Amino acid sequence: MEDKVLRKLFLGFIQIHILHHAKQEPIYGKWMLEELKEHGYNISSGTLYPILHSMETDGLLLKENKNVDGKIRKYYSATNKGNEVLGEAQNKAFELFKEIRD
Repeated sequence: MEDKVLRKLFLGFIQIHILHHAKQEPIYGKWMLEELKEHGYNISSGTLYPILHSMETDGLLLKENKNVDGKIRKYYSATNKGNEVLGEAQNKAFELFKEIRD
């Protein structure tokens, strides 16, 4: 049960992390998996790609297919809506962390 609760909680953190990087520059799945792993999120591509697709469907990310070494790679960039959501999430996270840091 505890793993299930933490998984739900961390899903929000992962989405904020994705938006943060997608705002800076276009990201792709394999790179994002490695980035998340550096921060302690050990998720599979079978978990990440549905998150990316869901965020695209919600209008938070824009997908662009690019040919890289003869293969199509999907790059994701934050949309205006994604940037707005990220800003709100940053504000809420900052307030929360100020409150719980002690």
